[in-house]
Amino acid sequence: MLSFNTGFSQSKVDSIQRMNEVVVRGYISEQLILKTPSSVSIISNKALRDQPGISMLPAFNSIAGVRMEERSPGSYRLSIRGSLLRSPFGVRNVKVYIDDFPLTDAGGNTYLNSLDVGSINNIEILKGPDGSLFGANSGGVVLLNPFDKRSDSSWASAHITSGSYGLFQEKIGVQKKWTNNSLNISHSYQTSDGYREHSSMQRHYGQVGYRWNYSKATQLRFLALYSDLDYQTPGGLTTAQYAANPKLARPSTAAVAGPVAQKARIENKTFFGGLVNETNLSGNFRHVLALFGSHTDFLNPFITNYEVRDEGTLGLRTYFELVSNANKAINWKWNAGLELQGTNADIANYTNNRGVRGNIQAQDDIMSRHFFYFTRLSANIGEKLTAEIAASFNYYKYEFDKNVQTATSHSVRKFDPQLMPRFALSYQISDGMALRTSVSRGYSTPTIAEVRASDNKINPALESETGWNYEGGIRLRDRTDRFWLDASLFNYRLESAIVRRVNADDTEFYLNAGGTKQSGFETQASYWLIHPGTKGFVSGLQLQNSYTLSKYYFRNYLSRAANYSGNRLTGVPRGVVISGIDLRIERHFYLFAQHNYTSKIPLNDANSLFSGDYNLIHFKAGWRKSTPGKPTLDIFAGVDNLLNENYSLGNDLNAFGGRYFNAAPRRNFFGGIKVTL
Repeated sequence: MLSFNTGFSQSKVDSIQRMNEVVVRGYISEQLILKTPSSVSIISNKALRDQPGISMLPAFNSIAGVRMEERSPGSYRLSIRGSLLRSPFGVRNVKVYIDDFPLTDAGGNTYLNSLDVGSINNIEILKGPDGSLFGANSGGVVLLNPFDKRSDSSWASAHITSGSYGLFQEKIGVQKKWTNNSLNISHSYQTSDGYREHSSMQRHYGQVGYRWNYSKATQLRFLALYSDLDYQTPGGLTTAQYAANPKLARPSTAAVAGPVAQKARIENKTFFGGLVNETNLSGNFRHVLALFGSHTDFLNPFITNYEVRDEGTLGLRTYFELVSNANKAINWKWNAGLELQGTNADIANYTNNRGVRGNIQAQDDIMSRHFFYFTRLSANIGEKLTAEIAASFNYYKYEFDKNVQTATSHSVRKFDPQLMPRFALSYQISDGMALRTSVSRGYSTPTIAEVRASDNKINPALESETGWNYEGGIRLRDRTDRFWLDASLFNYRLESAIVRRVNADDTEFYLNAGGTKQSGFETQASYWLIHPGTKGFVSGLQLQNSYTLSKYYFRNYLSRAANYSGNRLTGVPRGVVISGIDLRIERHFYLFAQHNYTSKIPLNDANSLFSGDYNLIHFKAGWRKSTPGKPTLDIFAGVDNLLNENYSLGNDLNAFGGRYFNAAPRRNFFGGIKVTL
């Protein structure tokens, strides 16, 4: 599905980009959105700019079927179509790329919270399992585009935002274009005291992008980023504690010290870099080669231990594209390639003596190796029919070196090679209507954080989850592009679903839970009541809406003496409705407001407790003036949680002792200024 908002142009009159010109770049080559036989959403640059710009959360949550949560500032977790079942603290079974490089490492870790939202130009989200070009995943794929590849302008910008709970954010950036070169450099700093006790965060972030067209047919691109993220973790609260004072951190008890006493926090220092060479060998043949690597220093003093991780990743992704000659009854494109990467993780756990590293408890070296071939054939048959067939063949293994005092044991877990096919069709009935259908297989191996969870035990028996997704959809637009609708209906059956369990000492472990049945319906719609650029007091007015219906249930799920078969899937709301309004007044004034209704959420597999439903309203208003040849000035202010709702965003699922709740901020304000030269 598509979430598309027209950006403000540099001219005096904004215009609507026609939907028959909007393209999806996620499947290697560009495709017109109307005819794309996939459920794909685009978060445009303007959609990102309409939001406060403090986190990725509101932009992701505007997309039907996508849910992002933030347990405390800096602590993201992301799900696509219900995959929060596996992601209590981050991103699991969703593959994330930045440019042509996988941000998800071979061990399944994705440090999405390391990025600054201002460093992203736009985002594409491929919903449902799609391993045809991207390897193992059972939830979906997120493609982060850091730069506008079509922009040839030079500019410099400075941006400052301040707000409630000690929020401060600064961003500076510069882009220089000369001859066949383009250089983009940005830096940001963000800090917040947090709404809750012991929930402060700060992040330094830097990013460099370079593009060199060293011949008419060849381009070299370079991307490097460094993030230094530090945030405190306040811990979950029981129902009674949450009702009494949701701002408190988890309190200490006589038996267990709380996160304040233990100085619980996360420090993440990550460097990521990649180099890609793209060559058009002829008008019909293109080759891309990408080399990438990363290093992460990770430190996590927790209630029960003090974890230190040293992680390094190296990888390669390469593919070619062969295109048929145009003006034939059948026009086709064929892609084939491979991706391989390896991640070495040195993990050590120590006693946590109130924030000070103590005696060692466990130490393990885990080597993850992921390798897959992929191929895709897409054909436009006549002017109406588009057909795709694609597949990847995946190899995966872990090697474990467990160090116990002076003894070391070595073991290997090798998963059987897995084929992930995808079949898709799209038929364009008219200029404004297209139907689509697809069948795809999902496959996701357990991540390092699941195989070796916080109980410090390696679980070699944990199996991969697999499943088949069956989907159909429709896209509609009118002749003037005032109206856009994208709707999809799907049924996904997942086997050996991985779920989280918590021990009495608050350490966690993972197990396979039979299967799930996930049926859903999603819509995304927008309508321009008043075209942008219209003369008059109101120079543009657009209504937006997305709707998500998720009927997700466990199947064949037995846990000790309990039978959870037929229960609702943990952590997934049944219904979510997002409504927005984009208002422009006399060309320079703007207002973007968004309402989020989320229904109640089951907090444990037994479905014995649910979080309450909630209504959120946030808006951002400002004055922006852009005149060719002169600086662009943008002054803005806004409010989040206008209704002052008391709600939990990022519940601790299946938490021991009923400590499910992580309170989100009550009503809060922000404002800032941005200057672009």
